[in-house]
Amino acid sequence: MCTLPCPAPCQSRGSLCCWMPPSDAPRIWISTQMSQTGAGCAFICSETDIEINSIYSNLAHYFGFSHHLRVLNFVSGYFDQLDPVSSEHLKVTDTVFDGVEVRIFEPTKAFDKNLKKSIVYIHGGGWALGSARMRSYDSLCRKISEDVNAVVVSIEYRLVPDVHFPEQLNDAVAATKYFLHPEVLAEYSVDPSRIAVSGDSAGGNLAAAVCQQLAGDSSVTTKVKLQALIYPVLQVLDFNTPSYQQNMDMPILSRFVMIKFWLDYLNGSHSFAHSMLVNNHTSVDLSETVTLRELLNWNSLLPSSFKKNYKPVLQSHGTHKIISEVPALLDLRASPLIAKKESLQLLPKTYILTCEHDVLRDDGTMYAKRLEEAGVDVTHDHYEDGFHGCMLFASWPTYFSVGARTRDGYVKWLAENL
Repeated sequence: MCTLPCPAPCQSRGSLCCWMPPSDAPRIWISTQMSQTGAGCAFICSETDIEINSIYSNLAHYFGFSHHLRVLNFVSGYFDQLDPVSSEHLKVTDTVFDGVEVRIFEPTKAFDKNLKKSIVYIHGGGWALGSARMRSYDSLCRKISEDVNAVVVSIEYRLVPDVHFPEQLNDAVAATKYFLHPEVLAEYSVDPSRIAVSGDSAGGNLAAAVCQQLAGDSSVTTKVKLQALIYPVLQVLDFNTPSYQQNMDMPILSRFVMIKFWLDYLNGSHSFAHSMLVNNHTSVDLSETVTLRELLNWNSLLPSSFKKNYKPVLQSHGTHKIISEVPALLDLRASPLIAKKESLQLLPKTYILTCEHDVLRDDGTMYAKRLEEAGVDVTHDHYEDGFHGCMLFASWPTYFSVGARTRDGYVKWLAENL
């Protein structure tokens, strides 16, 4: 039996095994704990590459060559970015919508003269990493475009450290609003009544915020029909929900890494991270946060199977300096989960995908519940063997069954509902 520890063991008992990829495959570490029926959960961590890339980026930052996130994004993604390559049935182009770069995927079936569906897609990466041009997102958007027969607009928004909140959101809103202009929709042969906004992780955060802004904007005459959020990050007030406690040290996205992503996005100091680990930024003595915390009361919003024996972490006295220096922590545009019910009632039919082994599981689950309570039609797909980012692991050399299943289930929902 392998002695390597499983980063998130299954509830079922079984043998622990590790599979080592061929020598020419990317360096990956995979541990799988199989149940007696042969089903189980698999986790991937590009551990060696992440460590090496982090060392490079931190050294560059330390010696003043460049910001560590800029270096990390370059090292991890530069050689993985693809040019816009069209195929027999798909036209792929890069263009600019209202000053924001986008990649467009257009089905080109000669016999299809009807107006097409469309999905605006916003990639993840902690508001600091990733690109619409990366192989994983290029591949996903091709899959969506071909299977749904839809025009996909993938937004290349600006990233930390070049910009901070709310500029990433402003880019996403600007590009989406531009696309929704009747003359632009006509140019791409898009049916104005069949448009969705979607995104994963931090892109899911932006997608949710875009939909909230558009729903309340009377100047936008073309309304979004659907929103589809893939393991979205939706709040910055409570880092001790059951899923944050359960998965605090999970590979790919740990609780501490998520907090640092938030601080980078909201332009706060990393020195606040340890205080935020114990919710010192939203303590009971901070009057500004009391009402907002009530909107994400996970004791009432989560099913008992998620709550288990975890207890809320509420500090009687906190660190007031955090809110005063990072006021965006209380901005509803950054935390779509804490929007008021009146705003939620305006939102379109919604798809939310969550994963059991993900610190963000409860963000998506609570949002699904709040939307349902506001009268929104919600489909919530939860994957017991899923982990953060798994949808991008749907092809060799990083293929996981759950990656393909989450992707195919998501695309199927879009095809059936858009």
